[in-house]
Amino acid sequence: MTPTPATHQQRSAHIRAVVMTRGDELRRRYPILQHQDALGAGILVFALAGMLGSAWLYAEGAIAWWACLLANAFFASLTHELEHDLIHSMYFRKQRVPHNLMMALVWLARPSTINPWIRRHLHLNHHKVSGTETDLEERAITNGEPWGFARLLMVGDNLMSSLIRFLRAPTWERRKMIVSRTLVGYAPLGLLNWGTWYVFLGFHLIDFVASVAGAPITWSATTLVVMDGVTFAVVVLVGPNVLRTFCLHFVSSNMHYYGDVELGNVIQQTQVLNPWWLWPLQAFCFNFGSTHGIHHFVVKEPFYIRQLTAPVAHKVMREMGVRFNDFGTFARANRWRAQEKPTSATTQQVA
Repeated sequence: MTPTPATHQQRSAHIRAVVMTRGDELRRRYPILQHQDALGAGILVFALAGMLGSAWLYAEGAIAWWACLLANAFFASLTHELEHDLIHSMYFRKQRVPHNLMMALVWLARPSTINPWIRRHLHLNHHKVSGTETDLEERAITNGEPWGFARLLMVGDNLMSSLIRFLRAPTWERRKMIVSRTLVGYAPLGLLNWGTWYVFLGFHLIDFVASVAGAPITWSATTLVVMDGVTFAVVVLVGPNVLRTFCLHFVSSNMHYYGDVELGNVIQQTQVLNPWWLWPLQAFCFNFGSTHGIHHFVVKEPFYIRQLTAPVAHKVMREMGVRFNDFGTFARANRWRAQEKPTSATTQQVA
């Protein structure tokens, strides 16, 4: 029996070696996997064609609004995985035109997100300082926040997250920085996306309240035409990305640890989060909870390879001490350890 490596660096290196060996085996067995650029471009074409096809079917009355919304949330989840791989320069690394074209297209498919060229800096920093206060990417999606109504709002709405952080900021300098970063990061697509979402919600809330109050509003023909366009945008693009965002951020923020992890200790950075009851959410973030932890050990493997290596990766990760389905993190605000309660003696000393 092979002894378990002693240090976290040794255990991480062992996981990395086993997973990379499995990836190499798969590439030899299935030569198509060696054509990484073509596969990335092909998946993008498939996802965009799926989104456009669903929108067309909905416009023609061939499918219901909910079918279009669910389908496009799934297709958009593919483009999120592609963007993540692009951030790590996995497609067309030495060909800037197709690389940047793919970056632009995955952003158009997911206008709820920040500019991917800005996200690149945040995400690479995430790998360097994962689980610490300076991990801005994960902190922005509520990693480390106590669970409550505020976190629930922040998980599904990027601008609401910025607003709540603005209200909590201790100084006006901090508030100005939050506003500046939000405007720069989300302009122009994110601002249009969330603005459309708020107009949609506001219109229907006002209409509902007026009807319940017994004073229904007679909207002008122009207003109704505009709202038809807004509703179409919400069904085919905005709504799918709201759903996808909630699923991704809920899973990601809870599978990453925060606050008391050892800097550089990859074993403590993530868990594997794959219980059966999370599958409705996993379906719209492409099984992120099950496979993203693998990425922290083997950064340069594209997302579809991670799906294929997951059985082998999970086995060695479990053996090396990576946690699986640690649901206590929901109560611990993503801390690695449970916070110790002060003893009575300690309490008296503090008093």
